[in-house]
Formats: sequence, structure tokens, C-alpha cells
Amino acid sequence: MYSDFHVHTSFSSDSETPPEKQIEKAISLGMKTLCLTDHQDFDFPPGEYDFLLDTDQYMQKVLPLREKYQGKIQLCIGVELGLQPHLGEKLPAYIAQYPFDFVIGSTHVSRRLDPYEKEFFEGISEKDAYRIYFEEELENLRQYNCYDVAGHIDYVIRYGPAKAACYSYEAYGDWLDEILRTLIDKGKGLECNTSGIRAGLGFPNPHPDVLLRYRELGGEILTLGSDAHAEEHVGGNFDMLKGLLASCGFRYYTVFEGRKPRFLPLSD
Repeated sequence: MYSDFHVHTSFSSDSETPPEKQIEKAISLGMKTLCLTDHQDFDFPPGEYDFLLDTDQYMQKVLPLREKYQGKIQLCIGVELGLQPHLGEKLPAYIAQYPFDFVIGSTHVSRRLDPYEKEFFEGISEKDAYRIYFEEELENLRQYNCYDVAGHIDYVIRYGPAKAACYSYEAYGDWLDEILRTLIDKGKGLECNTSGIRAGLGFPNPHPDVLLRYRELGGEILTLGSDAHAEEHVGGNFDMLKGLLASCGFRYYTVFEGRKPRFLPLSD
């Protein structure tokens, strides 16, 4: 079973699952490595969740779990960092404070709105909403260096009124190519996030055509994540990835330890 590098626990405000439950599920699946990546989204729009991580408490809880589960699984400690252009030096300063193994840089907010909320799509065409999201995501990825991979880069599609009906690589290739080139030029990676399948899209985030284009442009750093918030979703739909990623030209996927990438064969 491939290593899951996008997993949430009860330290994220949208999960009630203790870290131990996520770790034990990964062990039961035969994973060699698991990375916990709870949410840290500063200045998130007011709503049901605040997505502020008590990182000191998080570290006090999860770092000892490495020793507890030693010999059963390698536990890595990461964070999913919400990127917004106006946060400036706050984000790199935050990341520098803690011994993270891995940092996902995700755009959950565009125009100071979360696509999860219906208001994001009000008064604007779905096509324009997607375009504006990609433009702001590109700005985020260009501005910051304090992340290792870009998370679910077409996240916005999950919540569009028509979901993927008006979405394709070809329709947004100008922006997606710039996002992919930015990651490659900066030595950053891309995440293949299987929660898009769970959300009913029928494909991971990003779309396989985007994964293919990333590889065509020379992209190599690719992590795999379930975006699990409950134990039953750890490693979800990973069985679909071997053939899909091979068809996109990938032979390896990536895990991180101490912010350093390590490449593992997809054939395992």
C-alpha cells in the first residue's frame, strides 16, 4: 500500500478522528509511512470551521506517537498550510518555528471566500469562478516558498454547481501550465489527492490530464494523499493510482522526511 501524505485528525476542526485511529488504520493497510497533515489556515473566512491549528499541542501529542508506533510504521509530521496572498511573511515565519517533515501548500480561499460555500459561485459564471481561483492559486504558489507540494490544485472543481461538466485541462490550460511550470521551476511538487474520487468527480485532484501535463513538462515530485478526515478514508482509492499514474508517465511517487523528498517505485 502506497504511503498516504495527506491525513487529518481531530486537530483539524473538520475532523473528529484521534491521531491514533488514523495511524492504526494505515498500519492495518500495510503502509510503511504515514504523514499527518492537519489544517493551518490563518485568516480563514468566518463559518462552520476556523481551521486554526494549536501547533504546540499538536506537536506535544503526535511527536511521541513516532516512538509508540516505531517498528510498525514510520510516522511523519506535516501540516496543510492555507495560502493567501495577503498573509506575507506570516506563513514562512510559522513554518520555520516547527520541525515539520512535510508542508502542503493549499489554496482553500479565493476572493476571501471558500469554494465550499455557495456564496463563492453567486453572481459569477462557473467558468469565471474557476479562472479566478486558478489565477489566485498561481499568485500564491509564486509568492511563497515555505511549502513542499501544492495540494489538490483544482480543489475548486469539487464544489462547482456543475462540478467537472465545464472543466477540462484544455479549458484552463493557460493557467494550469503556469501553475505547473512554477512548481517545477521552484523545485516544488504536486499532490495527487484521491478525495476527488470520493467527492464524486470520478478522478483525483488534479485531473489525470493535468498530471500528464505535469510529467510532460518535467515534473517529478508527486505525493499521494487521501485527504482523509475519518479512518475509513485513509488510503482511499489508492488501488486506482498505479495504472492511472503509469499512464501519465510516472514511475515513482514521493515521500518526505525532514522536508527532504525520497522517491519510491510505483511498482511496489
